[in-house]
Amino acid sequence: MAGMGDALPVTPVSLDQAVVREFLKYARLLAARGYIHNTLGNVVMRAPHPDYPHGVAYTKHAEISLEEMGAENIVVTDIPTSRILHGERITSIGHNLSREILRLRPDIHATVHVHDDAIIAFLGCGAFREVKMLSLDLPFVLGKPIHYVPAHVDVEADVSGVKDFIHATNSVVLVGHGITTLGRTLSEAYHRLNSLTAEVRRNIAAEMLAARHGTVPQYRSEAEVQAMYRHAEAIIYPKRAERVMRDD
Repeated sequence: MAGMGDALPVTPVSLDQAVVREFLKYARLLAARGYIHNTLGNVVMRAPHPDYPHGVAYTKHAEISLEEMGAENIVVTDIPTSRILHGERITSIGHNLSREILRLRPDIHATVHVHDDAIIAFLGCGAFREVKMLSLDLPFVLGKPIHYVPAHVDVEADVSGVKDFIHATNSVVLVGHGITTLGRTLSEAYHRLNSLTAEVRRNIAAEMLAARHGTVPQYRSEAEVQAMYRHAEAIIYPKRAERVMRDD
């Protein structure tokens, strides 16, 4: 009989080739948009498995970038723990955050984490503390407010605080570090990332143009933004083509 301190047996997991193909597709899309600069940045996809109640997490191992990787660089881990179920290489420390998000949010099946130049510079310049809404599309695409994690808080090394904010957001900005976006699908997480980084660039352009012309950027009001969050599902995934912004 195994002792209580012995490791639990691990059920081998075979790669689902459809998940692998989708993973590599979005790895290439992220690289093509210029999000990937080095080994940091990752994608995590949840896949169901009969022996694991939370499913299993597909990701890449550490020490290689999404831009360089192939199918041979995919590893599969448990979600509540860091146990590797397929592959031999360890993941980066950032995988801790994604696993905790998947554990706490059963509605979420994918995360994307990148170190975006624009948002790191925007929040790091000392003039701005948040991304404000200029466009109509960002609140609709995100569905929930952005959550900002201060630069001195490391939620990748210590995920204990994630439970306090993750249910109220679909996009986490680690100030001075990067962005993690959440999605029910990898496509949704990708769209949320692209929309957020686009809005950062719009903020930068609007602030520069306003300073040049002595005007003030016309950001959306808090009431407008909250209304867009409320109606996000009907706008992005409509079931009818009219009256979608009505509360009735």
